[in-house]
Amino acid sequence: MDALINAAARCLAAGDALGALQRVALREDPPALALRGIAMAQLGEHPRARDLLRRAAKGFGPKEAVARARCVVAEAEVALAMRDLGEPARALLQAAEVLEAHDDRANALLGRWIAARRLILLGRLDEARRALPIEEPTRSPPLLAAMAGLTTAELALRSLRTGEAVAALDAAAIAARRSGVPALMAEADAMRALLDQPVARRIDAGTERPLRLAEVEALLQSPAFVVDACRRAIRGAGLAVDLARRPVLFSLARALAEAGPAGASRAALILRAFRARHPDETHRARLRVELGRLRALLAPAARIEATPDGFALRAEAGRSVTVLVPPIEGESAALLALLADGNAWSTSALALALGASQRTVQRALADLEADGRVRALGLTRARRWLAPPMSGFATILLLPALPPSG
Repeated sequence: MDALINAAARCLAAGDALGALQRVALREDPPALALRGIAMAQLGEHPRARDLLRRAAKGFGPKEAVARARCVVAEAEVALAMRDLGEPARALLQAAEVLEAHDDRANALLGRWIAARRLILLGRLDEARRALPIEEPTRSPPLLAAMAGLTTAELALRSLRTGEAVAALDAAAIAARRSGVPALMAEADAMRALLDQPVARRIDAGTERPLRLAEVEALLQSPAFVVDACRRAIRGAGLAVDLARRPVLFSLARALAEAGPAGASRAALILRAFRARHPDETHRARLRVELGRLRALLAPAARIEATPDGFALRAEAGRSVTVLVPPIEGESAALLALLADGNAWSTSALALALGASQRTVQRALADLEADGRVRALGLTRARRWLAPPMSGFATILLLPALPPSG
């Protein structure tokens, strides 16, 4: 390795991207291309950085597997920053294996942390948990330890484990300060601030109040019977029913829970579940069928009783019935939550994270753009979407998450 490459690498390690570019800006050999790509990434020029890193990876010969693997890891980090989540993780994991085999532990760990963070963004929390490296982050360099702490904290926040999140954030903040990288310090501070912001609303017999994340966790662990509109599930008294794919049953459960002990009328339930303003006998028959299905799912934690004009939900053993709702609702709530992270997203990445078709996402973005709630950057395939941060509350419970597997 020549002196200019060495000097540029030292500049990048110190966070001096411009100093690195001054040394290798006019060079086209693979090591220089790789360093230029990393420098451009540090400056926020992600498309240019990605192009340089790809050219560098192609330029390294068959005997330079480690250098090529490092380029793959660096490109994956750039893709994560660009919210380009469509690339398969296979190449990244193969690069990590090559680096481990050649005793480049730091870059191998970086690749695995990037893979885990990508899974978190896609809402695949179980897979992300299994993908986390088992090595103790405190043994890693400060920059890597900070990334490990932030990734662990993000997964804990999305999984409603606030104690684990606080411990990981404390470790991440210390490592970020040791690394001297301002972006990592700012990210740790921003993530810590989420713990003090409301993430949901609690409705008890018509009374509503905001909840922080720790309070949501405590509520879901309490004996209360909770209709969770954030994850479209019902929890409490040993019951855990996922109704994300059964919207009619969830609508009925929520309507009954919000109506309180007095219950809801048949007309109100039909309107809520079937959107029928003028119900007929077919709607009433369907209501009886759906309530029968819901009654079977809720037993033995709760029962649905008939009232003179409708039905009421009663939790067993005198437990309270609570409704947990997100701070904002609507079909675009999860989409806005993803866009509010301050990064520019492609429609393909949004579709992957939401589990929707790209055309559906495009239509939703067009409606939001017409309302002035999002804006687009670039044209055609380079187009990316942004939204201003949501003020006053955290979006953790609005973010999509796949139900636990197995």
